[in-house]
Amino acid sequence: MTRVPMVRRVFGDGPFAEVGEPALTVVDERSRTVAVGGDLGGVQWSGSGTADDRWTGHRIGVYERDGLRCRHLVRSWYPVRSLAFHPVLPLLAVGTGRYDGGYSFEGELLLIHLGSGDVVSALPYPREVLGVEWRSETELRLVLAPCDDWENPRAHEQGHAVVVARSDWGVVGPGSIGAEELAAPAEPFVRPDHSAEARRVLTDLAASAGRQWSVRRRVWAVEGTEDGRVLAALDGVLAESWLPSGDLQWVVDDEEGGRQLVLASDGTSVWTNAERRGRREEGRWETSPPRVARIALDTGRVRETLSPGVFTVLVAGDRRTVLRPLGGRRKQPERLMMFDLDGPADGPEVGHFDVFNHPFPVRRPSRPYVLVGTDPDKPHRDKWVTAVGADGTLRQLFPHSWVPTEHHFGGPAAEIGHSLVYAGAVHHGHGLQPGGAYTVRRSLDGSVLWQHRADHPATALDTDGHTVYVADNSGALTALDADDGSVRWRTELEVAGVPTTALSLAVAPQGHLLIGTVDGRILECTPRQ
Repeated sequence: MTRVPMVRRVFGDGPFAEVGEPALTVVDERSRTVAVGGDLGGVQWSGSGTADDRWTGHRIGVYERDGLRCRHLVRSWYPVRSLAFHPVLPLLAVGTGRYDGGYSFEGELLLIHLGSGDVVSALPYPREVLGVEWRSETELRLVLAPCDDWENPRAHEQGHAVVVARSDWGVVGPGSIGAEELAAPAEPFVRPDHSAEARRVLTDLAASAGRQWSVRRRVWAVEGTEDGRVLAALDGVLAESWLPSGDLQWVVDDEEGGRQLVLASDGTSVWTNAERRGRREEGRWETSPPRVARIALDTGRVRETLSPGVFTVLVAGDRRTVLRPLGGRRKQPERLMMFDLDGPADGPEVGHFDVFNHPFPVRRPSRPYVLVGTDPDKPHRDKWVTAVGADGTLRQLFPHSWVPTEHHFGGPAAEIGHSLVYAGAVHHGHGLQPGGAYTVRRSLDGSVLWQHRADHPATALDTDGHTVYVADNSGALTALDADDGSVRWRTELEVAGVPTTALSLAVAPQGHLLIGTVDGRILECTPRQ
């Protein structure tokens, strides 16, 4: 029986949160309805990539013009290129698509039934739909990108315009538009950028409802404090703090945003790191210096900034701060950088970090843990769960994969007593397979106490010692019995009846769940046992 955790409060909420960064907005005054195509972004960053498998952040939101309530939220595998409300029927046509980077222009024509929320993909095969326009109740004009650019260097500047007729678009079935109906000569087509106009429209719509609109995306880390405050790191924000009253206490902005939070050993500050990706400026690629900062919990003042020289992940441990470099050269040995520890900052060699293989953030650790490969030339192979001792030395505990014939990717973890519970995924040449994601509990000698299999990779994991909470990129939240791994309950996360996905998760000291979502919100939930 599913017991749904009760959402008590939502921090960082706002209108149109569900769609992320808007690409296109259309208002239908006849039905008093607003359609928005947007993007929540990926769930991969430089320190972790496993959760991105089977993920898409592209969304189509359908909102009521009065009150801005989200009526429907639809996932799309491709970016939204065009939107058009049917002149009479409660129907929305959506053109989606993108260039695959090497050959094809892929996408869909989606028909969203606004009464039921049902979605029909009407084309017989993937094809990028650049434009949709209702010419009448029965005729829909489409502009499609060329199928590929194999022998056509101008394919990125062209489109094929066709008009498809149906007596009743409300009964059009999946794949029912024939290939012959899509045949038309190529003609010049300028791909418009509607994002600036979309932002202006959403700002005006929110203002007319007495609200403010701004984009919040991807809460990468969330933590609760003993005094009831909520800390978060998200896109564009190195760290922020919410008071128990629900008011925002302070914000430390950043050009890209924080990715991790680790409470410092002094109990009055928190460590966080900001991702740094290359960007093109004046014809050349530029990258800002890495940023690792310790922030005061009471004021939000940056007390200390470290300059590791390369981007690093934070490795939590008992009363110390450890950094693992990500950007070193493969042929040079990479060492942990250790702080809050007597002696030199240079720690032991751990080898190259791979975004899929080595993520292993452990919550509630008694000491730092890292994944280390046994082959210096192929550090992603034969990884071991390794503990960092009090003197800074490494101690191999057990192989990360307990099945000798399987290669496992890394994932989130937590320590329970003299054991570790962690999530991961089994590598397969054709991508993640059904049941290929897992959560496992193992004693420190490597014995498997239990395992739970799933179809979607975990985004976050934490435990209160009795229950293990696992969020995955399908939007599900699963509660497992910590003793035997049985499912206590499983639910699909929602905010006001609209689905969302957890990207980060923490059990607060007060016992409730804090969930950071891909759409920039923080949910405070009371789990029902």
